Amino acid sequence: MVDEVGIAERYRLLSEMGVLDERGRRVWAAVEARAAGRGGIAAVVRATGVGESTVRRGLEELERRERLERGRVRRPGAGNKPIRETNPEIERDLAGLLEDSTRGDPDSPLRWTSKSAAKLAGGLVAFGHHVSEITVARLVKSMGFSLQANAKTREGSQHPDRDEQFRYINETAKAAIAAGQPMISVDT
Repeated sequence: MVDEVGIAERYRLLSEMGVLDERGRRVWAAVEARAAGRGGIAAVVRATGVGESTVRRGLEELERRERLERGRVRRPGAGNKPIRETNPEIERDLAGLLEDSTRGDPDSPLRWTSKSAAKLAGGLVAFGHHVSEITVARLVKSMGFSLQANAKTREGSQHPDRDEQFRYINETAKAAIAAGQPMISVDT
């Protein structure tokens, strides 16, 4: 009989301590499954919630005695390819979705969109792209935008120095970026 309670407790302790990265979790689960013998894989899956395929990959790594370079959790070339490689049209479609919700000067480093990552992801899914909110947020950022809440849709009366103020802010932001310094834009 496999001690699933013991497996669950060991997993909980290691997880709470933060010592299990992706590879560590895979190999640890495989060691537990091997030590448990017959039914070990299923017991580890039930006790920890780690996927069966993860445990099996860990067992394959144990069999091969696979060693990785320091700091790596998978072999070189493993993992998903960048979405721009696998789906070159996604950036064009995302730009189209951003078009009507873009704020800021297009030539300025201060550009943002009032659409949420969830809405943008939904729009891309409607175009036939398989994409998550996290990936959309990363793409939006890489395109030079930030995501901002749509707190105010009507701006009050125009200040006489409004254009001069924005030129000053833009130049200050460009200088900070050129100097490698962080830049924060606050709209009040």
